[in-house]
Amino acid sequence: MGAGREVAISLDGVRDKNVMQLKKLNTALFPVRYNEKYYADALSSGELTKLAYYSDICVGSIACRLEKKEGGSIRVYIMTLGVLAPYRGLGIGTRLLNHVLDLCSKQSISEIYLHVQTNNEEAISFYKKFDFEITETIKNYYTNIEPPDCYVLSKTILQPQQKK
Repeated sequence: MGAGREVAISLDGVRDKNVMQLKKLNTALFPVRYNEKYYADALSSGELTKLAYYSDICVGSIACRLEKKEGGSIRVYIMTLGVLAPYRGLGIGTRLLNHVLDLCSKQSISEIYLHVQTNNEEAISFYKKFDFEITETIKNYYTNIEPPDCYVLSKTILQPQQKK
């Protein structure tokens, strides 16, 4: 890359015509295989699921779904967030997560959470930079991968009128 040349990171929605990109990324990034419900949720989540492109190469994604809590409030579950290893540290994961956090704030969604394998130090430290906290440990959450345990990481999102 030429010195001083800014490489654009762009985000694009997931649609029927490019959902295979998400499937290929997930195969490369994660030790688990996702079922068709995952992809149906990703396709139906609108702006909450994005592919990330670095210099027009698809290198990462975030896939979320909306969940209704008891009492009727809505929270966001991050099903997956990943960036291919050679492209980590370039701000792509940050851009993906900030996109979703901004949407949550604009849509008055005050809670977002995810599951992380207990040995995934890189992911845990990434989310902690965004003020996610470990709120629970679930034993034997995963099957066929070691360790099988996960942490639940959660974040409360302050709404614009709540900020000081």
